Amino acid sequence: MTTITFSHHKGGTGKTTSCLNIAGFCSLAGKKVLVVDCDPQANATAGLGVSPESAQKNMYDVFMSRVDGFPQVKMTDIVMSTESGIDLAPASLDLVGAEPYLYGIASRAEVLRDALLPLKEKYDFIFIDTPPSMGQFVINGLFAADHIIVTLDSGSFALNGVGPLFTIFEDIKQDLGKDLHVDMAIISRWGEGGDMECPVPDENKKNDLAGWLRSLLVPRHVPTKEEKIADEERAKEHERLAGMLTEIGKKFPEVHTVPYSPEIYEAQKKGMPISHVAPGSSAGGVYRTIADEVMKWN
Repeated sequence: MTTITFSHHKGGTGKTTSCLNIAGFCSLAGKKVLVVDCDPQANATAGLGVSPESAQKNMYDVFMSRVDGFPQVKMTDIVMSTESGIDLAPASLDLVGAEPYLYGIASRAEVLRDALLPLKEKYDFIFIDTPPSMGQFVINGLFAADHIIVTLDSGSFALNGVGPLFTIFEDIKQDLGKDLHVDMAIISRWGEGGDMECPVPDENKKNDLAGWLRSLLVPRHVPTKEEKIADEERAKEHERLAGMLTEIGKKFPEVHTVPYSPEIYEAQKKGMPISHVAPGSSAGGVYRTIADEVMKWN
């Protein structure tokens, strides 16, 4: 069993999207996969087509099992199968109520790791989706992890969150004695608002005599002021993204960029990973490549 945790203290970085889509391609490759939803927002639960309110028992019950006076609920009691073929340990908003209790437990960082031990032989991969915070659920996810994937958005402030993230990891190392190493960074919605693809001159066209003659006869388009401004903005955005990619590449051993793709949201609405809905889409192709890399970790 290989346990992989998706983490970032900032919201909107694509943690759940990356978790589910990589899990989807691993499942299609014949791997036995479990997704553990440790986020009270329960987006991973809904993303696999399960209503958070429908599960009689969920991760709230598992965490509360370590609190005196509460019923003993095991992971095997809450895991359910989904239409995608991925098993799910669901979450619900009730999970919010468990966190205050965890602060009163001496071994609070080990609750999730210990709960997963009975499943060690059943799954090839366990993917843990964590909330956008640095509370007990994130710490539990990191403590249980064999590998860590950090997700980033492609916005202007993405780099600002990297430093604090490593500081948090160092604090966990000092407090809990667990050395955390990030294995991969995924930048989501890459190129949104500005395509990073640069046009490549068509040499065949340049060398085509007929095409050259036509270019002399057809009036050349003169860009408007608005078009010039738009071109300048695109150039600036390309420069910013290129610089961002260079800086992130210095901090993480492996970096992948996932392009903006409307198919991701269509898949989410259907409660399925993109691997099952639009595997040939631009984002699907990248997630397939990432899943191929992740499967080497097993």
